[in-house]
Amino acid sequence: MAKPLEYNATLVEREDLTPALGVFRIRPDEQLPGTGAWFVPGQYMVLGLNNEVRVELGGVRRPMSIASAPERRDLVEFYIRYVEKPESENPFTHLLWPRKAGERMYVRVHPTGKFTVADTVGAEDPRLKVCVAAGTGLAPFLSMVRSELLRDPTRSLADYAIIHGVSYSADLGYREELEQMAAKNGLRYLPTVSRPQADPGWRGHCGRAESFFDPARMAGLEDVLGLGAGGFRPDKVQILICGLQGTIGQTIENLVPRGFVPDNRKIRRALAIADDLPATIFYEAYDTIPPIDLEDAAKVAALKSAFHATQPK
Repeated sequence: MAKPLEYNATLVEREDLTPALGVFRIRPDEQLPGTGAWFVPGQYMVLGLNNEVRVELGGVRRPMSIASAPERRDLVEFYIRYVEKPESENPFTHLLWPRKAGERMYVRVHPTGKFTVADTVGAEDPRLKVCVAAGTGLAPFLSMVRSELLRDPTRSLADYAIIHGVSYSADLGYREELEQMAAKNGLRYLPTVSRPQADPGWRGHCGRAESFFDPARMAGLEDVLGLGAGGFRPDKVQILICGLQGTIGQTIENLVPRGFVPDNRKIRRALAIADDLPATIFYEAYDTIPPIDLEDAAKVAALKSAFHATQPK
């Protein structure tokens, strides 16, 4: 039995975007540390709840990326999907969904994680940051651009591109806010729907987030991003990915043949990529298993050959 959690926060607001997708705003009892920005965009916190029906199961904790900007100190915001088929016997979202505003919960008020601009692409790097989000994987990128605009509302966001992949257009959380950033600050915002046949009103991009990097679609992506023909290259672009393992893996597989370097030691070793070659693909994942199948010898050999063909002789 997991030890019951001692609640130290209040669910102040919840906004249900669909029956299985919501925004949860939480206020910790503990005063947030320091003054001004109190974490780095891209970091996560641990949320927890006790199972009050099956008490013997105790409490459950889950890491969740923060969607709010660190300059906001009244609430901490999270973008969460209900997991219909959980692997756990004590699934966190099944305990969260019945919760109403005003109810108590657990929060570990110590943001952590290295999926930040400074720890990945580099704060001063001028290259375009292409942020690939599957579903609620949007959260860290939302925190990043929100923070940029809270620090300087006139800042151009032309160095950010956010690709947000969902099943249906109703799942495009924060769409209006991101469209406003695109119109006012130059953010490159590319929402895409993978099941358009069940979404007849959708007139935008179709396919999963990673499908933008299919070789057949790359020219169109370069055009939308203003990179010019052949411009989607590591010297002009860096990649940040958050979301499903499939999205992470397929993005890597599509971009390694263009010379992009994953920031994953096991993948680099399998592809014989030199340690001193800077990474240009970064991803957030709580699963330690590499997102591409390194036991697939044929796949690894093809990726290795394709990558090394892009390198100077």
